[in-house]
Parts: sequence; C-alpha cells; structure tokens
Amino acid sequence: MSSLDDLLRHGAHGFQHKLGLEPAAARLEAQALAAHALEVSRTWLVAHGRDRLAGELVQKIETLFRRRCAGEPVAYIIGRREFYGRAFQVGPAVLIPRPETEHLVEAALKRAAPDARVLDIGTGSGCIAITLKLERPDLKVTAVDVSSEALAIARTNAEDWHAQVEFIESDLFSALDERRFELIVSNPPYIPEADPHLAQGDLRFEPRGALAAGPDGLDAIRRIIEQAKTHLAPGGWLLFEHGYDQGEAVQGLFRAAGYAEVFLEQDLAGQPRVSGGQLK
Repeated sequence: MSSLDDLLRHGAHGFQHKLGLEPAAARLEAQALAAHALEVSRTWLVAHGRDRLAGELVQKIETLFRRRCAGEPVAYIIGRREFYGRAFQVGPAVLIPRPETEHLVEAALKRAAPDARVLDIGTGSGCIAITLKLERPDLKVTAVDVSSEALAIARTNAEDWHAQVEFIESDLFSALDERRFELIVSNPPYIPEADPHLAQGDLRFEPRGALAAGPDGLDAIRRIIEQAKTHLAPGGWLLFEHGYDQGEAVQGLFRAAGYAEVFLEQDLAGQPRVSGGQLK
C-alpha cells in the first residue's frame, strides 16, 4: 500500500502531464483535492505524509484526481473558491471567482458614498455583492442575475456569511422598474465569442453565457452602459471588470454615452482591468 505522500506525488505528476501545470501548482492542487476528500487540512497532509490509507480512501482521492486530469476545475470539484479572504460556494452554474475581480471590489469601495445604494449586475456566486456588504455594512446592496441556479448559490453564500444582500432574478435591469443606485458594478461576460481560450482550461466548464458576449466581447458592456443611465442616481458611478485589451474600447463607450470622470485602473499584475464613469 502506497503512502499518502506517494499518492500526492502520483496525482501531481498526472496534473503536470495532462494539464501542463508547473510542479508547485500541481502539488498544491493535489493537496487541495486530497484534503477535501479526507476532510482534513493541508497541514494535516504534511504531518501524515507517511501514513498508509485504507483502500476506500485511496479510491476517493483518486476519483477526484481523475476528474481534475479530465480538466474539471478544482473549484467545482471541491465546491468552493476563496475571494477577498473568504471562501465562497461555487458550482457549474456560476463563474469561478478570480483574484483579478478583487480589484473591482477595491475600485467600488473607493467610490461608494456612505449609505449608498449599490447594484451588482450578473452576480453569479454573489462574491462581489457579499464582499461589498461585509466590507461596508452601511451599503444597501442589491444583486441581480438572469440565472435562478446562480442566485440559489449566491443566496447560500450570503447566508453563510450573514450578509444582508437583496437578490433579484433579472436580465440586467429588467426587473428593477425605476429603482436607482449610487453605484453599479459588474463583472459581465466580456470574452469574444470566437476566442479560442473558451475551449481551454477551466473556461470549458464555466457557463458560456457568463463568459462570452458578441464578436468583440463588448455586447453586454454596451447594453449596461446605455441602460444604466436610467438606473443611476445623479453623480452615481458605473464600474466594470473587462479584458486586459479592452480598456481603451470600454472608456470610449463610456465617453460616447456621456459619462464623466471616466477612468481605467490596473490590477495587481499591472494589466488594465477596471473601467468606470460617473453620471452627471
């Protein structure tokens, strides 16, 4: 019977060969999956590396390893992903939260006035809306999504974190009547429909409707920029996450629609990531 360390090495080797992961990343993924299967911490894995596991536990871990080798994202396999220092439940109905999106939260927090009404469009797992509420309890946060499955996950996350967020099933602003907000944020679909990356890596498993938007990836952003003008309070801000190569185009859309104070900010990797404008 192989030791736990042997099992982890075998799994990491498979991830390198099948998925092209670097050794360190492959090892971390193997540990994450094994810890999930055994319901233990990574620290426990290190301390018990020489342990020999019962056959049913080995099979349980190897089943998760096979799913990962087939390309299934780790976040979907274990059912959660960390965002802004908190673990959020995820599943195939929602995008996997990514570190780049944390910059959208930072940009929103800088521009949110005290007691502001905030709207998160296309909330998915709810990670943006819930994080804004937890970081700024004074904010009145509403989140919308066209997917009832996504909203079920978002509501569960809000309950887990005791965050008072209003969730509404809505295609963009369609169910919001004449409500207005001081701040609207969105991580919309922004990948061009023909982008080859949609057929690679984790993106193959994520909901395509939350990823791709038209030939240039900007269809959803165009719609939101135009429709938001009737849902922003005077002086309100609209902020987007977008692709690293879309900043100039998104800024142009803001200016063409009459927004003021148009800005572009980079993420921690130095890539243009968040653009926004203010309704005067």
